Amino acid sequence: MTQKVTVKVQKLPHCFKLPQYQTQGAAAMDLYAANQSEITLKPLERAIVPTGIKIELPCNYEAQVRPRSGLAIKSGISLSNCVGTIDEDYRGEICVGLINLSNENFTIHRGDRIAQMLIAPVVKAEFKTVDELTQTQRQEGGFGSTGIK
Repeated sequence: MTQKVTVKVQKLPHCFKLPQYQTQGAAAMDLYAANQSEITLKPLERAIVPTGIKIELPCNYEAQVRPRSGLAIKSGISLSNCVGTIDEDYRGEICVGLINLSNENFTIHRGDRIAQMLIAPVVKAEFKTVDELTQTQRQEGGFGSTGIK
């Protein structure tokens, strides 16, 4: 059974469409561009694209804004900050920082699906200072240390 949580949403006057799940099994919902005019991103150029919505998350929840895989693979468009976090106490408009990683211009039209948003519970960490950490087989092996050679 899927857990459901209520997220309050405020539609701003320039909102094109509310976030929407595209399939029954989708984990994240699409966010739509609410720009008034076209935005053309040149290669390696960034832009902040409005979505026309504000949200109120329940206590101990966050919204994660992620790239749309199809847009990234087909057009080289991703998020300038990889994954954006929207905290439960943020009340401003959700905007998406996009970057063009391709070699060609890319135009964002009003109503384009530009990113996806996942609602997730937050676990707060409490740090405890210790003199030593538990030993593991891996220890300090870093990048690629667990892969096949």
